[in-house]
Amino acid sequence: MTALQHLLSAAARGAAKRSPAARMMTAVACEADTAIHVNLAPKTRRDGGGRGVQWIFLGCPGVGKGTYASRLSQLLGVPHIATGDLVRNELASSSPQARQLADITNQGKLVSDEVIMTLLSKRLQQQEANGESGFILDGFPRTIRQAEIFEGVTDVDLVVNLKLREDVLLEKCLGRRICSQCGGNFNVAFINIRGENGEPGMYMPPLLPPPQCTTKLISRPDDTEEVVKERLHVYYEMSQPVEEFYSQPRKTVGIQLTRRNRRIMAKIFASAET
Repeated sequence: MTALQHLLSAAARGAAKRSPAARMMTAVACEADTAIHVNLAPKTRRDGGGRGVQWIFLGCPGVGKGTYASRLSQLLGVPHIATGDLVRNELASSSPQARQLADITNQGKLVSDEVIMTLLSKRLQQQEANGESGFILDGFPRTIRQAEIFEGVTDVDLVVNLKLREDVLLEKCLGRRICSQCGGNFNVAFINIRGENGEPGMYMPPLLPPPQCTTKLISRPDDTEEVVKERLHVYYEMSQPVEEFYSQPRKTVGIQLTRRNRRIMAKIFASAET
């Protein structure tokens, strides 16, 4: 029995012992010899029952999903769950799959559905244990398979699809920095492009760190031009169909970014209320 099959069996035994009200829904998808397991809160309507919002942020690597998702998370009081952070936390652990994950991410490849769903499942279990409700997902789902499984076990209130031209995406990815002490995310890229031939200009000042973090900034090891270009290629091939999946009748808002401003936040809130 594989390690994941052990996990599935243990999860099933644990769920059987819980009351119906507290029990989490389990979705298991099997293809060939691969099993995917995800624990999510049961499907609920957006009927004022007290749960937090359940939103998804889509978009290419570096588009700004984390920036907007983290701000909205603070405003709405719901957890911001970035699958990239889940993977990086796993990489920093001493788990058996950490080295394998390192090889995948350093090449700009997508982490398998199996791993992503298992990491997300663990994070949502922790969230439930802490009494937290709702979520803003950043970077998930990235494949149609993930989206279909997720759609079957939980309701999504809003899908925000952020878009940005590729040359700017590359510059923003190369400008990302992390404070090695506090873990804060910043960006030293300064985007200032004049509008031409009817195309809008773009103005995105850098997100600079506070003085105490200035000397502690580091770059992510996978933020190199070669790896970023590969990540964008993989996104267009594997993840762009997810945008089409969520473009079906549901609450989806597409936002073409040209600058950082509060009007983007206002547009997101307006879309959630319609």
